[in-house]
Amino acid sequence: DLALKQHSGSEQAATKEPCVLLGQRLGEPGRFAYAALCGISLAYLFPEEEQSSFRMEFIEGFVKWLDLPDTVLPAMTAFASGLGGEGAETFAQILLKDPILKENPAAITQNLLSFSLRDGYYDARARVLICHITWLLRIPLEELEVLEESLLETLKEQKEEESETAEISRKKKERRKKLKRYLLIGLATVGGGTVIGLTGGLAAPLVAAGAATVIGSAGAAALGSTAGIAVMASLFGAAGAGLTGYKMKKRVGAIEEFEFLPLTEGKQLHITIAITGWLCAGKYGSFTAPWSSLLQSSEQYCLAWESKYLMELGNALDTLLNGFVNIMAQEALKFTVLSGIVTALAWPASLLTVASVIDNPWGVCLHRSAEVGKHLA
Repeated sequence: DLALKQHSGSEQAATKEPCVLLGQRLGEPGRFAYAALCGISLAYLFPEEEQSSFRMEFIEGFVKWLDLPDTVLPAMTAFASGLGGEGAETFAQILLKDPILKENPAAITQNLLSFSLRDGYYDARARVLICHITWLLRIPLEELEVLEESLLETLKEQKEEESETAEISRKKKERRKKLKRYLLIGLATVGGGTVIGLTGGLAAPLVAAGAATVIGSAGAAALGSTAGIAVMASLFGAAGAGLTGYKMKKRVGAIEEFEFLPLTEGKQLHITIAITGWLCAGKYGSFTAPWSSLLQSSEQYCLAWESKYLMELGNALDTLLNGFVNIMAQEALKFTVLSGIVTALAWPASLLTVASVIDNPWGVCLHRSAEVGKHLA
């Protein structure tokens, strides 16, 4: 039974140790291989220059997490910068040979999850890394999903244990920090007041509450109730509302529409947000229709944004496609007995300028998508 249960006293310490102190329990070769494997994987997964700060911050924190000496940091940053990528398989084999992992290699997945959640964040890039390391070590991905679900259940239990006094105190603090929180995540301006309608206290699952708590996974979560509530609120809303209800109340700059629509009913630490590029008349005239078969996680949303302009773009693309069909049909006729008639006909002006049909809607949507992207971030 992998379900997480809250223990007290020595029981909690005992269950915390296998997860939180895994780095200290591994031998030095195992710890070095573990950090090196993560560094190489970071460079492989996120080679872009704009990801360099994430790579460096992650590997520096991870070296400390594993209690490795500072002298190994230059080597690890070199791995995270793209050097030594050919050694990934070797490091994976060294790690798997450590006696601690022979019986339970999934402890690595558990440990990486704990590290990634230690400050109340669950960065999507960190999860991609965990999935990759899990794959390199031949651990079924289901192990990670079970750990995430178990941790989610533990946090829910901690939320239910919140006392009335603690709830009043928390809500009072939330009200005081409300404007500051909005400003930090770009949801308000100094003179504009609140521009987003939120539900469940903290609505954005990936906005950290800043709880400096080390979260255990497979045995029991090493969380006090206050910290658990803070992380709970941080990860998926104080009332578990997630992104549901996250909707703009009035226009923000160039953005007129921005809302998350639920695609599934489940709750998960790992969420999926699907974004539609344009809308078309008929079957795919809604934001949810293209994603009806999406199964990336049990908690999925689609972003409804600027529907008016996306519909205009879809209509323009449809016109463009029909124009090309007509052009191809006329080209085909040139190879038939009707070729003389076709050559004598003047091309319709609408087909000669078909590029202009899409130019304006495309430019408008390109600009608005950039603004929506900033808002989403």
